[in-house]
Amino acid sequence: MLTIYLTLTSLLLVTAIRLKSEQPTKDWWERAGFYQVYPRSFKDSNGDGIGDLNGITEKLSYLKGIGMRGFWLSPMYKSPMADFGYDISDFRDIQDEYGTMTDFRNQIAEAKRLGLKVILDYVPNHSSDKHEWFIKSVNREPGYEDYYVWRDGKPNPDGSGRPLVPNNWLSGMRGSAWQWNEQRQQYYYHLFTAQQPDLNFRNPTVVQEMKDVLSFWLDVGVDGFRIDSVGCMFEVPADANGDFPDEPLSGTTEDQEDFAYLNHIHTIDRPENVEMVYEWRQLLEDYQKEHGGDTRILMTESWSGLDIIKPYFRNIRGVEGAQMPFNFRLITELNADSSAYDFKNVIDSWMAIVDDQHSANWVLGNHDRGRVASRLGIERADGIAMIELTLPGVSVTYQGEEIAMIDVDISFEQTVDPLGCNEGKENYAAKSRDPVRTPFQWDDSNLAGFTSGTTTWLPVGPNYKTTNVKVQEADPKSHLNVFKSLMVLRDSDTFLYGDWSTIAVNEQVFIIVRDLKSSDAYLTVVNLGSSVQTLNLNNLVKDLPKTLYYRVVSGGSAHEVGNPVQTSAVNLQAYEAFVLRAKRAEDRKMRGEICERWLS
Repeated sequence: MLTIYLTLTSLLLVTAIRLKSEQPTKDWWERAGFYQVYPRSFKDSNGDGIGDLNGITEKLSYLKGIGMRGFWLSPMYKSPMADFGYDISDFRDIQDEYGTMTDFRNQIAEAKRLGLKVILDYVPNHSSDKHEWFIKSVNREPGYEDYYVWRDGKPNPDGSGRPLVPNNWLSGMRGSAWQWNEQRQQYYYHLFTAQQPDLNFRNPTVVQEMKDVLSFWLDVGVDGFRIDSVGCMFEVPADANGDFPDEPLSGTTEDQEDFAYLNHIHTIDRPENVEMVYEWRQLLEDYQKEHGGDTRILMTESWSGLDIIKPYFRNIRGVEGAQMPFNFRLITELNADSSAYDFKNVIDSWMAIVDDQHSANWVLGNHDRGRVASRLGIERADGIAMIELTLPGVSVTYQGEEIAMIDVDISFEQTVDPLGCNEGKENYAAKSRDPVRTPFQWDDSNLAGFTSGTTTWLPVGPNYKTTNVKVQEADPKSHLNVFKSLMVLRDSDTFLYGDWSTIAVNEQVFIIVRDLKSSDAYLTVVNLGSSVQTLNLNNLVKDLPKTLYYRVVSGGSAHEVGNPVQTSAVNLQAYEAFVLRAKRAEDRKMRGEICERWLS
């Protein structure tokens, strides 16, 4: 019998190796969890109350420890800080308060030592009005005259004063998108603040200039780019007279200065934007061919519909675009009132545009939208993390979501975000992004361990004494440890290569099934509601064993990891969530069949 057992074991091992080798190969980024670092709020190393590069470098081991394979940095370029780094005055240098180029090179070196990839926020749509390009363009210096979108104004009917704006286009920061420049005696277009003039991507010199920026940072050693506002780079071509058409009214608001007042058919989501991404993808591929190393990747930011997002993956000619056109639908389409059916629709509709040659991605939060625990409810935080991290594809986590940080109430007097400031005291809270940008909560010491100083650029959340990394690391059932368990689990074969399906059991209960031949199957079971639910999973999923095992449980659950549960009687308390493991019996069944044949 010993001989038979050894022979059988060898057979099973060979079978396992064969099945493993049959799995498709996934590139490094397809297996990755990415972490968004907002530098100003992550970690301050010098006590000035502002996060910086050395602070980030100091904490890279934390990112490694929670299972990340890469991180993307919001802008740390030279900037007057009118929009906190998105108004760039030098695309090839570091803002002084964040550090130096030497600091950044040291950060890349430490990241590589830890096996972390570095992704930069690339902001091609505009520069700062303090950038030398804009200054030269204002002065009409040869070669720079058309670096930006300049237009004459319309004649003023009363014949006096400044010309009227060229058309009705609006800024995303409120009011007209046209700013008068007295020196040049023309208007310039700015989709964002007046301090952020839009670059003219219909000028081939500008296109090459921005490609050179990518090449510069690739030479520094970064592993890819997240492209900011990718759908905004191109405006409709001017007509024969050099004029732009007005945009039609949207009918959604009567506030004539609100960006939503117009339907932005001439300024947003032009097809030329996608073609530009294809060119950048080719640049990255050419760089890899010349310099070697791992794949350099592109992530793109667009909040538009699925029909707009899909071509960013690849066009009908087979030309490749971004590896990761960001999927924001978990942010834009879901809220605290969403049902399990809503979750299923949002997930299934996204997966419908991702073909077998591309990978899905899931973004739950970022520096512009409310935090998960505030949008969807702190009681659902673990369950939402389970949904994101057990779906197929790449995860993107905004700093602090892993410990369930919440939006912080900030007064108008404390508000620094231009989007909030421009709305005035009555409406600032509806638009300000400051509540999601507050300092990271590292521990329960003064100012949450973010700084050794006495002040911070934004207020620290008042709950930092209980919601912080130090406290949660010590609690096995904390949000952080649930998150870490999920990050470990998603690196297993079933989650990397397995099939998936979603089930909305009723309004409250949502299930994700992950299955892979000859590997354990898993069921993510989430109660989104406040009432107790009892499930017979045999009625929902075929061929389950009689007993399942808790693999990850939400913080408030009474269940313990590793404990069994009868498949026919799974109970969920209010807002409870867990991942159940279905152990494979094929090896035992095969062993029994072979033994039976041998004995006969």
